[in-house]
Amino acid sequence: MILLLATWICAALSLYLTALIVPSFTIKSFESALFVVLVIGFLNMLIRPILIILTFPINLLTLGLFTFVINAIILKLASAFTSGLQIKGWLPAIIGAIVLVFIQGFLFELFITQNNKFN
Repeated sequence: MILLLATWICAALSLYLTALIVPSFTIKSFESALFVVLVIGFLNMLIRPILIILTFPINLLTLGLFTFVINAIILKLASAFTSGLQIKGWLPAIIGAIVLVFIQGFLFELFITQNNKFN
């Protein structure tokens, strides 16, 4: 249970930090980030597998880089479903997806995988 809570907080923190770095990518508050992360998780569970299967040929041709576009689509959908996240355009969504992956990977490595108390 603690691992799930720590993962949720790290994901929200990474989304909040992404909003500070990427222009035209805004989030209202950290509480909004917590809710948006839940929506993104729900969209990743339902829509992402369908998008991965449908775009497999182009993803194969780009050596997996098209996955950033799929992440941007998920972010744009999350911004459409919530009022806490606003993304103005596709370029900030793609840049935000790239930045989010790196920040989230760094935070997860720092707090989740390196901390043996959660395992």
